[in-house]
Amino acid sequence: MDAKIREFFDSVGSFFTGGDNIPWCDRDIIAGCEREVQESGSEETKNESLMRLSWALVHSKHPEDVNRGIAMLEASLGSSASPLQTREKLYLLAVGFYRNGDYSRSRQLVEQCLEIAPDWRQAQTLKKVVEDRIAKDGAIGIGIAATAVGLLVGGIAAVVARKK
Repeated sequence: MDAKIREFFDSVGSFFTGGDNIPWCDRDIIAGCEREVQESGSEETKNESLMRLSWALVHSKHPEDVNRGIAMLEASLGSSASPLQTREKLYLLAVGFYRNGDYSRSRQLVEQCLEIAPDWRQAQTLKKVVEDRIAKDGAIGIGIAATAVGLLVGGIAAVVARKK
């Protein structure tokens, strides 16, 4: 019985914390990627290093890093050499916007990504995570609105009852 109660509270906690399976990246990895970009020799090596840095930035726990990663990806999106590169950049942008809480923009980008590669499981998983988060935020918003209406109606009823 204790296991079932623990499982229930874990699921409720996960509902409110938004537990997703998207990896996080710390500042040490970002610093290593930045060094790699500075030390890269050829243009191809530099582009690969910039993609790794972009990945690390959008997976950071720090909003300023995520914003920097988004800016880098948006600036380089037009210069993608192949559909595969475009797909990767769109996916990383979707992760960045998800991290920033812009779920509708994230969903839009992951859908563009899936137009290029419909069977890509990583993008399919991200789309599900984003849609679940949008649904969860909607449910929380409805709950807050219902509570506010209930309090308002209760307050009006109390005022009317006092006047009598």
